[in-house]
Amino acid sequence: MNKAELIEALAERSGLQKQKTKKMLDAYIGIVTEAMAHNEEIVLIGFGTLTPRAQTSRLARNPKTGTPVTIPARTTVKFKPGKYLLEAINKPGQKK
Repeated sequence: MNKAELIEALAERSGLQKQKTKKMLDAYIGIVTEAMAHNEEIVLIGFGTLTPRAQTSRLARNPKTGTPVTIPARTTVKFKPGKYLLEAINKPGQKK
């Protein structure tokens, strides 16, 4: 599902116009982005938790040349699914 499809589904379920739904989704994305940039955790009970996670620099190899390269330290985001999300995606008899 891409952003346009998500806006469509949200508008349909909420009964809001697509323009208002897009503004709400954009605001949500902005808030989550700012929180992650400030090293804050986002907890959506039942759905999951987004946590900024520091990765240290590490040594790797260039696959073409085989020479060692250093991958610099960076921050990434870890998602831990919540109980209800896990239950929803692991229903008995559901296709995998």
